Amino acid sequence: MAFCKVPSCGVLLLLFFIATCFLFQCFAAEVEVNQTARLLVDASQGRLIPETLFGIFFEEINHAGAGGLWAELVSNRGFEAGGQNIPSNIDPWAIIGNDSSLIVSTDRSSCFERNKVALRMEVLCDSQGTNICPVGGVGVYNPGYWGMGIKQGKTYKVVFYIRSLGSVNISVSLTSSNGLQTLATSNIIASASDVSNWTRVETLLEAKETNPNARLQLTTSRKGVIWFDQVSAMPLDTYKGHGFRNVLFQMLADLKPRFLRFPGGCFVEGEWLRNAFRWKASVGPWENRAGHFGDVWMYWTDDGLGYFEFLQLAEDLGALPIWVFNNGISHTDEVDTSAVLPFVQEALDGIEFARGDANSTWGSVRAAMGHPDPFDLRYVAVGNEDCPKKNYRGNYLKFYDAIKRAYPDIGIISNCDGSSSPLDHKADFYDFHIYTSANDMFSKTHKFDHTSRTGPKAFVSEYAVTGNDAGTGSLLAALAEGGFLIGLEKNSDVVAMASYAPLFVNANDRRWKPDAIVFNSAQLYGTPSYWVQQFFRESSGATLLNATLLTNSSSSIVASAISWEDSENAKSYLRIKVVNLGSSSVNLKVSVDGLGPNSIKLSGSTKTQLTSTNLKDENSFMEPNKVVPSLTLLENAAKDMDVVISPYSFTSFDLLRESVSMKMEGTDSFSRSSI
Repeated sequence: MAFCKVPSCGVLLLLFFIATCFLFQCFAAEVEVNQTARLLVDASQGRLIPETLFGIFFEEINHAGAGGLWAELVSNRGFEAGGQNIPSNIDPWAIIGNDSSLIVSTDRSSCFERNKVALRMEVLCDSQGTNICPVGGVGVYNPGYWGMGIKQGKTYKVVFYIRSLGSVNISVSLTSSNGLQTLATSNIIASASDVSNWTRVETLLEAKETNPNARLQLTTSRKGVIWFDQVSAMPLDTYKGHGFRNVLFQMLADLKPRFLRFPGGCFVEGEWLRNAFRWKASVGPWENRAGHFGDVWMYWTDDGLGYFEFLQLAEDLGALPIWVFNNGISHTDEVDTSAVLPFVQEALDGIEFARGDANSTWGSVRAAMGHPDPFDLRYVAVGNEDCPKKNYRGNYLKFYDAIKRAYPDIGIISNCDGSSSPLDHKADFYDFHIYTSANDMFSKTHKFDHTSRTGPKAFVSEYAVTGNDAGTGSLLAALAEGGFLIGLEKNSDVVAMASYAPLFVNANDRRWKPDAIVFNSAQLYGTPSYWVQQFFRESSGATLLNATLLTNSSSSIVASAISWEDSENAKSYLRIKVVNLGSSSVNLKVSVDGLGPNSIKLSGSTKTQLTSTNLKDENSFMEPNKVVPSLTLLENAAKDMDVVISPYSFTSFDLLRESVSMKMEGTDSFSRSSI
């Protein structure tokens, strides 16, 4: 028989090392897979979360308003975008015809004092004679904001102003982008005497077909000279007739925001003060609004979405308006404190516009616009990100003192950060902005844990994960933000308000990324960051419960617990939110103390989860629901339960319960309400 060869000591050691490593790796993998954690919740007492904690911030960036939420379809409706000098660039208006059939130019003949530029169209051809107009006529067209999203069966109101040296026969049409498909049309016929002076024309167009890339045409086959100005096309079905694009408005309403910060951001400052947003130029009849060039985000807005409309938007959303105004400082130039009083007066006038009696100077302007009752303006922000500027503190104090004298109840927000050290000036709130990586954002869960509990409250008015982690809206970014928001919720005794930024992006003009809501003329979707905000829409005004998380793993998991009441169906819930930014599942044991037996109802308790197969997954027009929350019934709902938290996930458990007595922190009283 053969003899086996005995292995050497070196080989034995090698085999032992390999086996040991294999066992260790298996054990490590087992530990990794079976991470455990325990969440201890005391439901017998809690602290009220501010009613205003979570809201939204709207900035005119990425064509968020012009070509977005504001439903006006015509871009450059007053022909002013090329500037006040003539001849002017009328882009995106374009000519139908050639130089043998018409000549299009601009002059300063408009009847509107704030925007004198009008379009002059000299038609050289005619319906008869030697120079016959082409079929369909000649004229001009406007493609809107990368195409007008026209839908079959919907009605659009077209308004424009016209003047002519003779009689007119104008076709007003919605067509395909090449003009070959007519979606809706109307003829405007008027004698020379009817249009010898500027005349307002209005017509309704009902679309007989759908086209996401349509345009508006004004054409004629009659020789003569015609002037046009202030050409508008709006769908009739805007929200409550207030001018807001319904589907985009609903995306905001679904967040249940408690405040609306507006209109910026850098949009308020301007690269130069001459191009900063000025509220007085944005109120009154839309035809009289001058519009302006936003030189930070580099596009023209006609200010149809103006100060009044922002206040109306907040009211329609059931949110409190937070007005950000210019304090005499832009990105490039700034007004010396000794000369800032005109800016202070403009802010005071703006508050009077919002809050003044209908008989007051500026309140009467608001009343004339259809809102005799005051708006509920309680907060103003003195500038945006201007704290480092030389004149900010001096300017700020001028605003602060003047506003407090006239309106002592208004909360005033400073641009300076008071989270790490006390402010050196008076304020009710301080502004805190953070744009950073996913890991850093997630670590900021504890940012306000050690902030002073006295003094001004924090307003986290702009936050988002940016850079490579975010792409154009990734799951990774959303989860990191979710962890950060849990930290804000748990520190809501010193954090009064928080809002994501930016809110909207028109996919055709992405000046910043990522954004919460992406749209074009016909489509829209929410990014994962948008959906994370929905996990917090019941937090404002709810009760924060004492919750302690014990874990045997790294700090990749955070959690909170609140008690809230659904006012629509009068049901009470205990909500547990958990973010797991780790790559492994976590076995979580939830123990809720302070509840009586059978206080959790199995029927009606739910689990909502946001996750995906890849951390970098994003939604898109092709896959708008790739990363969205999924809702399922929670089958093992109880005050003591074992649940599995998936890797890379945001999970919310809503436990339906009976109303219980609860002691509020800092008081000796009890409440029967679960909120």
